[in-house]
Amino acid sequence: MRIAVFEDNIRYREGLEMLIVTTPGMELCGSFEDTHRLLQKIEALQPDVVLMDINIPGVNGIEAVRMIKEKYPRINICMQTVFDEDDKIFASLCNGASGYILKNAPPAKVIQAIREVADGGSFFSASVARKVLYSFQNNAIATGFVQLSDREKEILKYLVEGMSYKMIADKLIISYETVHSHIKKIYEKLHVNSKSEAVVKAIRHKLI
Repeated sequence: MRIAVFEDNIRYREGLEMLIVTTPGMELCGSFEDTHRLLQKIEALQPDVVLMDINIPGVNGIEAVRMIKEKYPRINICMQTVFDEDDKIFASLCNGASGYILKNAPPAKVIQAIREVADGGSFFSASVARKVLYSFQNNAIATGFVQLSDREKEILKYLVEGMSYKMIADKLIISYETVHSHIKKIYEKLHVNSKSEAVVKAIRHKLI
C-alpha cells in the first residue's frame, strides 16, 4: 500500500512518516510540506492513499482533493486537520475525500483510517462522524423551491470549496461588498444563518 503525505507541520509530518514506515504492508512513497506541483508529484508517485492536510501552503487541501480525484479517481484521500469545522468537512467530502481524521487521533486510528480508505471505505473521527450524521438527519429542504441565480450558484460553489469572501471577490473580480450581498441573499433563500449551514444544504441537496 503506497502512501503519500502532504503536511506542512514538520513534527507531525515526521511522526506520520515514522508511523507509516514502521507499519507492515505500508510504504511511504512521498512526503511534502506543500502542494506545489501537486499533480506532477501524484503522477510520479502513483500512491494508493493520500493523507492531505487542509491548511497547507500552495493549493489548499480542499481544492487539492478535487484536483487529484478529477485526474486520478482511483486514489483515495483522507483529510487531516486540527479542527472539525463543518464547512471544511463537507467541502472535502463534496470534492471526493473518503476520510476525515483529526490530528489528535492516536496512531492506531490513523493506521485504521489509512486501511479503511485504501479498501474503498470511509473513515471519520468520532466528532466528525456525528456532524455528518446530524447534517443528513436535520437538513430537509425542497430543492424545487430554491431559486438561485447563476451568480449565486457560482458563489455557493466557491463557498463549498472553502474559499473566503475575499478569495471569491478576487476570483470573480467583484467587490467584497458585492460578494457579501450575494451571500446574504443565498442565506435567505436557503433559510440558513451561517456558511457551514449553507455548505451542508448545498451538498445535501445537490444545489451546485
